[in-house]
Amino acid sequence: MNAPAEMQTVDHDEDWILLTDPDVSGIELDKVIRALRSPRLSAGGRVEDFEAEFAAQHGRAYGIATASGTLAMWLALRAMGIGPGDEVVACSYGWHQTAHAILLAGATPNFAEIDYWSGCISPSAAADRIRPNTKAIIGNNCNGHPAAWKALRQLAEARGVALIEDSTEAIGSRYLGRPVGSFGDVSVFDFSQPGALCCGEGGMVLTDDPRLATELRYLRSHRLTDRTSVSIGSRVPLQANMSDLTAALGLAQLERIDEILARRKQVEAYYRDEMQSFEGIKPPYLGPDVDEVHWMLYVVHLGARFTASGRAQIVDDLEADLIEAAPFSALLHQQFAYQALGEEFNCKRGCLKNTERIGDRSLALPFYGHMDADQVRFLVKTLKDACTNVGAGAAIYL
Repeated sequence: MNAPAEMQTVDHDEDWILLTDPDVSGIELDKVIRALRSPRLSAGGRVEDFEAEFAAQHGRAYGIATASGTLAMWLALRAMGIGPGDEVVACSYGWHQTAHAILLAGATPNFAEIDYWSGCISPSAAADRIRPNTKAIIGNNCNGHPAAWKALRQLAEARGVALIEDSTEAIGSRYLGRPVGSFGDVSVFDFSQPGALCCGEGGMVLTDDPRLATELRYLRSHRLTDRTSVSIGSRVPLQANMSDLTAALGLAQLERIDEILARRKQVEAYYRDEMQSFEGIKPPYLGPDVDEVHWMLYVVHLGARFTASGRAQIVDDLEADLIEAAPFSALLHQQFAYQALGEEFNCKRGCLKNTERIGDRSLALPFYGHMDADQVRFLVKTLKDACTNVGAGAAIYL
């Protein structure tokens, strides 16, 4: 999954407070060097080890590693037989690259409204978008906050559609005593920046269904042992493998994931303390049945007095002080590739009031485990000054 255009970074000097910065230690370096010295940089055992350990940590039977989260979602849709003529209910808000897989698979996205507080797809809104051609719902754990999986599961079963869990933003978060990634018929993860578990690139599909696991592996790539098979041409696979180098990095990050998440929690606490200086501050939202949230980025929602253009000015003001920030999401239903779908699929400005209200004013701030209290203090003070400079006052909401 590549970063969207508005969140792509340029080379900065060491004085910058960057939007993201991976948490890498000597353990990662050691495992990658060992992989480099091995006779296998691809099709080796490290990928299988990473799949097994990642699946076990999430209580799932099977893990299928891929080259990106977008490819992971594409494989999931294909393995479920979803393609041309089919519709998939999804939301327009969030880390959107995985949703692009709906179009790549030849299916049609039907956008549902989000819950205003969590940013996740609304179960009641999703129910309204299900039609005869609907084959699946993609629920999003938005910026780490779990979706309402209990209600989404009841909806999927009642309406006879598949439930796909997009966990690309939420490793470590928990809902009803279980980790995200354990609720969908399939669950999709992405390991690029700015995720807590960062391998540069890469993705994973988790499932408990042996038939789906077999089909996912078949569609991902041909194995060396398939060279003599008479059936390998029955369906055309991608070359969507994860390399052993990426898997080595993933194994090291997974070994340290509790430490990585704890360091990020400390930075979240720094932000929480400093954000109290803002007028109208609200504590971070935790929805019903949510046990724990691990944010992908530190996202604030500017108050109703702000506009999208005001947010852009704030980003520019922060950049002048060597702070990298960005809009959190480029709303899918407003992008050119989706506009042709029209109002029928909520692909027109004004169709999704909550999505647009939040999308126009959500601002992603730097967030990674080795930020210190002084950096956060300077950042928040600069943000407060920038909010005042746009003439809208300082009201801001997490």
